[in-house]
Amino acid sequence: MTHTSPITLVTGANKGIGLAIARQLGAAGHTVWLGCRDMSRGEMAACELRGNGVDARAVQLDVTDDESVSNAAKIVKSAVGHLDVLVNNAGLMFGPPPSLAEESIDEMQRMFNTNVFGVMRVTQAFLPLLRKSKAARIVMMSSGLSSLTDALDMRSETWTVGFGGYCASKTALNMLTIKLAKELDREGIKVNAVDPGLTSSDMTGNGVGHSPEEGARPGVALATTHAYGPTAGFYACAPSGELVQKSW
Repeated sequence: MTHTSPITLVTGANKGIGLAIARQLGAAGHTVWLGCRDMSRGEMAACELRGNGVDARAVQLDVTDDESVSNAAKIVKSAVGHLDVLVNNAGLMFGPPPSLAEESIDEMQRMFNTNVFGVMRVTQAFLPLLRKSKAARIVMMSSGLSSLTDALDMRSETWTVGFGGYCASKTALNMLTIKLAKELDREGIKVNAVDPGLTSSDMTGNGVGHSPEEGARPGVALATTHAYGPTAGFYACAPSGELVQKSW
């Protein structure tokens, strides 16, 4: 089967920012694969997108499970043969711990398993398909809470934020983003991290913050960046919609 539209996989794509990214890339002409732990929810999300004219398909994908990730890669390879964009959106965060001194090590491990090792598990599994693209893009969903610069800046809006385990997992993801970008640069594969900003979603308890559609914008911009676009960067969207570089 020959595909002329870009092929994109978004993990954690049945809701929130992941679904918004899939929706926006689909509207831009991408064929989108929704990587979801729960296939019934994934199929519902894909059906919604197809109802709006998007070529969308669901694939079972649990980023913490080797077999699930391997099977997903085989399914995508069998169906379309390559991948142009990988958006590592799936993430995990628990409620605010009382303090880092008392934070659950088990919860910290689970966040690292999803936010760091899960991302690398998916990236490694799909790299052979990305290498078959003429202009592959990898987008890492990071967080403004990952910035070491901001964490040390008393003027930063994140100065008083706790969540030590979650922040550390996203900081680790940032380093892997840089290392991967340097390693893949000569192959023309661009790798960037994005900060979606405070977004109202299930992960944040659907509280304060902007919409998932707005949170998706920097990820979509980096997924569609041109040949002279950035790599090894950390970006957010300004209110004007323009990409702005953040401090690691």
